[in-house]
Amino acid sequence: MTKTPDKINLAHSTVLLVDDQPTSLDLLSSIVQGFGVREQLKCHAAKDAVELLQRRAVDLILVDCAMPEMDGYDFVRWLRREAAEPARFTPVIMILGHAAHARVARGRDCGASYIVAKPLTPSVLLRRIAWLGAHSRDFVEVESYVGPDRRVRNYGPPPGEEGRRQTDLSGDLGEAVEANMDQDTIDMMLKPMKVNL
Repeated sequence: MTKTPDKINLAHSTVLLVDDQPTSLDLLSSIVQGFGVREQLKCHAAKDAVELLQRRAVDLILVDCAMPEMDGYDFVRWLRREAAEPARFTPVIMILGHAAHARVARGRDCGASYIVAKPLTPSVLLRRIAWLGAHSRDFVEVESYVGPDRRVRNYGPPPGEEGRRQTDLSGDLGEAVEANMDQDTIDMMLKPMKVNL
């Protein structure tokens, strides 16, 4: 069983919930209210969420991936690439109907902070929110990707947390086992070399 902090105070957080299914939106709202969130903003369409984020800031976004017109993937891509600061850095938890590898990869690659699959359980969602609050990840901006560092899978879960997969590495890095490379060695590795075939 993974550890979550003894106390998480979300009473002063503003959470944006985006889902086109009223039943799912109500369920998500109930879960978040159970976490102590007092201010929830609900949108039945991603385009409404875009308009809302142009007017005000939020602390966390929970978005469903499957919606008509603009789906959750396109919404997160817009958020990371086109939204004004500080909105573009807002943590996003994407909710998937099922955790097919291709959908999880697509959610990660559009810039979602974490992906959670349905059926949604409060404990898993609360754990991901706790991870967001306790362990920051670098924000990457390159031509092909904008969002939190996707290499989180390589590092495994945050220190002190158990992984979900057998292949998850420990979040504890330990001490260095070799000396750092000097700049000349690094430069030589990056220098184009002529190869004889």
